[in-house]
Amino acid sequence: MKKVAVFCGSSLGFNEVYKNDAIKLGRYFADNNIGLVYGGGKIGMMGIIADTIIEKKGEVIGVIPGLLRHEEVAHTNITEMIVTKTMSKRKVKISRLVDGYIAMPGGFGTLDEIFEALTLSQLGIEQKPVGILNTNGFFNHLIKQLDVMVTEGYLKQSNRDMLIISECTDDLLAKMFDYKAPMLTAVINKVVR
Repeated sequence: MKKVAVFCGSSLGFNEVYKNDAIKLGRYFADNNIGLVYGGGKIGMMGIIADTIIEKKGEVIGVIPGLLRHEEVAHTNITEMIVTKTMSKRKVKISRLVDGYIAMPGGFGTLDEIFEALTLSQLGIEQKPVGILNTNGFFNHLIKQLDVMVTEGYLKQSNRDMLIISECTDDLLAKMFDYKAPMLTAVINKVVR
């Protein structure tokens, strides 16, 4: 993985542990020559991880839709800023740039982005690792919901297993580097082609 998208909040949340894990992830990326691709913000979790990587002379690429590119939000000190016309074009651009995806604590946007990555994997459009850094058990209820979806017949266990989960940066990235995409079923092959 040369470049990884990180989806996370434009807020820092109420607990310092989230900020600390953003710093750890940023250091890991910089120390291991992994480029960050993210939403392009300078605030919240997004700003912390970008600043950490920039301080260590790492690569940071922001992809921001024009409607969000104003002085209070857009980071001005990153390697490259790509401006897209829409949110959907932003997702396509990020997808083309990265070799994997990570979600950290965030809100609706974070969930939207990580579930789109999982959906693309489920359909076989992408075969990239998708991970959740489950800081402080932040995603525990979401993970439980995925298990309910399997139990109730709305999600295959093999698709549920595509999501890589860890509470530790080093462990999460090790699992992502070892990821092997599942084989596609004949039904999915017919749908995608």
